Amino acid sequence: MNVMPYGERVLIKKDDVEKKSAGGIILQEESQELPVQGKVVGVGSFVYDINVGDIVIFGRYAGNHRIDVGDEVFHVVDTSDIKAVIR
Repeated sequence: MNVMPYGERVLIKKDDVEKKSAGGIILQEESQELPVQGKVVGVGSFVYDINVGDIVIFGRYAGNHRIDVGDEVFHVVDTSDIKAVIR
């Protein structure tokens, strides 16, 4: 992949959205919770404490900059929107 974020941004592949409730009911798109974690697949040149492969937790509405590469979807997130890193 040749997409790399610029500056203090990271490129994230968000976790999949649950399309069914715990009871097995299929949820409408408006009722589905937005994912709040994902895997880092690229880091900008000014990001020093987050590495490719880390799992990060970010704000619910962060990552609105969507990039489609082939059949995969990635999101560009500012480091200020990242709340925690899971290693």
